[in-house]
Amino acid sequence: MKILTRLLLHELRLATLSGGGALTGVVFFLSIVTIMPFAIGPDLELLGKIGPAILWIGALLATLLGLDRLFMNDKEDGTLDLYHIADEPLELIILVKAIAHWLATGLPIVLAAPLFGLFLNMDADAIFATALTLLVGTPALTFFGTIGAALTTAIRRGGLLLPILILPLTIPVLIFGVAASQAATDPLTGFKTPFFLLSAMSLFSLVLAPIAAAWVLRFGED
Repeated sequence: MKILTRLLLHELRLATLSGGGALTGVVFFLSIVTIMPFAIGPDLELLGKIGPAILWIGALLATLLGLDRLFMNDKEDGTLDLYHIADEPLELIILVKAIAHWLATGLPIVLAAPLFGLFLNMDADAIFATALTLLVGTPALTFFGTIGAALTTAIRRGGLLLPILILPLTIPVLIFGVAASQAATDPLTGFKTPFFLLSAMSLFSLVLAPIAAAWVLRFGED
């Protein structure tokens, strides 16, 4: 457990200092939120309605930053070979690396979402619901992304393929996240059903992604 804790702190330090850290993700997130009103026009009511979708799309794209290097750096410096022979299971190591990436990239996005929601003319209920769904749903984006990151470690310039590989997995997360956010301001639709489904997807990815990514890395090593 002490080794995994050290690994978590080490990955957090690397994620913060290198590209794809907290500042990079938030700045990229802000750029998307800033550009969208210019594309939509001066209709503030429309902007407020689609605000949750804009925030979720921005969170998805910002989460992809740095995922292509999640295992690539370890492969280049030989650390990945040490992971294969370590006493700790490879699945746990991957889980720790994914959690570190979410803490460095996903959590700052969640914290910045309420402020960016004001830029999109969203009301208080929509802002709170969107921030809550991002807190629950962005881990699924990161965990599913680890599978794509593992698949691209053996491919030169594989980072270009990462969005294509994980997009089918992230689309359901995006759908339920936006649905739950918009349901908070619409009395005719229920909030609990899409929110619980979103939570279930995060829990499912928490279990599935490390196992799948570990299998891919072992297959690539062979």
